[in-house]
Amino acid sequence: MQFEISKDDFLKALTKVQGIIEKRHTIPILANVLIEAKNEEILITATDLEVGLKTKHNCAIKEEGKITVSAKKLFEIIKELPNKNVYFTSKSNFWVEIKCEKSIFNLVGLSPEDFPKFPEINNDIFKVNGNIINEMIDKTVFSISSDETKFNLTGIYVKEERIEDNNLLTFVSTDGHRLSMVQRKVNGDLGDKFKEGFILPKKGIFEIRKLIENSDQDIEIGITDNNFIIKYENTILIMRMVDGEFPDYKRVIPEKGKNFAVINKDLFLHSLKRISILSSEKSKGIKLNFNKDFLVLSSSNPDLGDAREELDIAYNADEISIGFNAKYIMDILQVIKAENIIFNLKDNISPGRISPESDDNYLSVIMPMRL
Repeated sequence: MQFEISKDDFLKALTKVQGIIEKRHTIPILANVLIEAKNEEILITATDLEVGLKTKHNCAIKEEGKITVSAKKLFEIIKELPNKNVYFTSKSNFWVEIKCEKSIFNLVGLSPEDFPKFPEINNDIFKVNGNIINEMIDKTVFSISSDETKFNLTGIYVKEERIEDNNLLTFVSTDGHRLSMVQRKVNGDLGDKFKEGFILPKKGIFEIRKLIENSDQDIEIGITDNNFIIKYENTILIMRMVDGEFPDYKRVIPEKGKNFAVINKDLFLHSLKRISILSSEKSKGIKLNFNKDFLVLSSSNPDLGDAREELDIAYNADEISIGFNAKYIMDILQVIKAENIIFNLKDNISPGRISPESDDNYLSVIMPMRL
């Protein structure tokens, strides 16, 4: 195999696969990328058996073929080369030679025949705007559980629902302390698997976000066997769905009640940042005291001191004093773009519900704390 490619194109392709490669790999070939040269383009593939990515770039091929080499070392070499064309040649015993101007590198590779097969993709692909997927991930990713023993909570639950003649794509995540749900309208029917619902793994979600970051173009999504697929420009990202049942999230979402406050999001966020400075380092617990037309935020830490701040709000219901983890509320506020939020409360021991004043299709539920 022999090809010539610009350093920039080679580096772009190798950059995309770095997040896929497992740092602590038990199978040596999973530390490698598969490079295939054919039809005047190279295809670069990486996988950890859970998440895989294949990307292609144009190049001048002198001899077709394929090889696998260390993803990390190849990336580090190409990154440091001068901004000129790179000459890549495979040699006997799976060695490769990399030339760029006066630099020559020889790398040990492994047989491409031992590299895991990339799943075949069927034709059940649907177009969705990249901005919509990006936004939905941003609004739910912070609520994913980091507890690997709760494997069914370590991802985002995806489901298509039919509500009032609209097809709504739903993303939900929860770690047991908080829950986030966002719904956005999509064109057409996404298929039976989307109606049943499935869980996307955290690692795959972060790779989706990197792949389509700041994109307002359409992307293609679909399902092959037990794999979720995203196609964007010259890249295919594929991930195995989490094998588990997601909890019935609708049961824990509180109804909108008569006790609700309308609060300026930015003022609330900055107040929380200030008050949480003197909260417990571990629990970040603060107390919220809802009174007619004002909110009192307070925190206390025997080792540091205490803090108190008043905030003007629109509230005309029973007085409620309740504790929350300040960080959880701040995570929610930081992804809301509306000027005001609606904070629904039933009483001082029930979960709170936070949503933008202008968007009924996004909400977060947060469990109270005893302080």
